[in-house]
Amino acid sequence: MNYQEKKVITSIIAGVLVLVTYSIYGMSKYLEIGEDLLNNLEFWATTMLVAIGGGIVVVILIQIIFHIILAVANEVAKEVAKKVSNVGKNEIYEELEITGIEDEMDKLIALKAMRNSFVMVGIGFIIALLSLYLKMPPAIMLNIIFISFSLGSLFEGLSQLYFYRKGVKNV
Repeated sequence: MNYQEKKVITSIIAGVLVLVTYSIYGMSKYLEIGEDLLNNLEFWATTMLVAIGGGIVVVILIQIIFHIILAVANEVAKEVAKKVSNVGKNEIYEELEITGIEDEMDKLIALKAMRNSFVMVGIGFIIALLSLYLKMPPAIMLNIIFISFSLGSLFEGLSQLYFYRKGVKNV
């Protein structure tokens, strides 16, 4: 598994954590307060903004931890390779470099994954509009849009993993 795949997996984990935390908090408040909460748009806006801010912090922390673990793993692999080469065996290890360099394949994968994400967000937006058409409370529309953006982000990460494994063709 290369560096980009591991980075995407950590982003997916962070996204899932944020979405699950938001869902649990929203559902617990709804069960506690009841139907009146569906008319309180200020509560939902505040909760969503906190979830977005918290998500940013979680992603940053997870990426920092990921880079620390990767750097330690690279150093351990170097030491093991030195000890193995001293014994007389020629074993090659692969160092996962932490670089911000993207090649054309990375850019193509990112574009295709972003396209898939936009499809998910578009579907969510249409469902949100349908919820208003069916005279559901506006809080439901807000939640559908928020969840569709979150799922779109997760779908983008899963698409990137798929394309890194399967490969892409420039068609």
